Amino acid sequence: MMPCKLIILSALLVASISTACSGTGGHRMAASIHNVSATEHTPLKEASILQTWSGDYPVAQLSRLPVEHVQSAVGFVRDKATFAAVWEAFKPGENLPEVDFDKNIIVFNRNVDFYNRTNIIKVTLKDGVAEVLAMETRSARPIDDRAAMALAVIPRDGVKFLRVGAELVAVRQK
Repeated sequence: MMPCKLIILSALLVASISTACSGTGGHRMAASIHNVSATEHTPLKEASILQTWSGDYPVAQLSRLPVEHVQSAVGFVRDKATFAAVWEAFKPGENLPEVDFDKNIIVFNRNVDFYNRTNIIKVTLKDGVAEVLAMETRSARPIDDRAAMALAVIPRDGVKFLRVGAELVAVRQK
């Protein structure tokens, strides 16, 4: 009887991880699933994604990103002036979308090593820490003059930090 229970539990665990990881690049999602199961005190919430954009961002314009995020793959924009500068490089000639920065922030994910198309598929929130989950294509093409980038507008309410790699970066008011 015991071996049957172990087999069933193992099958359920594999099925739930496979379902969660299918079509999501696997590695990032698998790591997030592991993190979620490691701490069960506060439930993980999914932040609402209000708007998203993706496309190419010129490497020569990385200085337009907030200074604390110029070198990182994940970051955020908290004010209209920074968003306008980023948008001008990201979507030249397109009108700046309206974002209420009193109520929202923009999180982003971009390439830092290889050029891979990217999309933000989910933003989770736990204990005031937001974490961006993105899906990327896989390539070995080095970044030359452009990096793929995705942006998403999420509510600011409850977001105190953004997980950037192993670090937590404070999301201060404007």
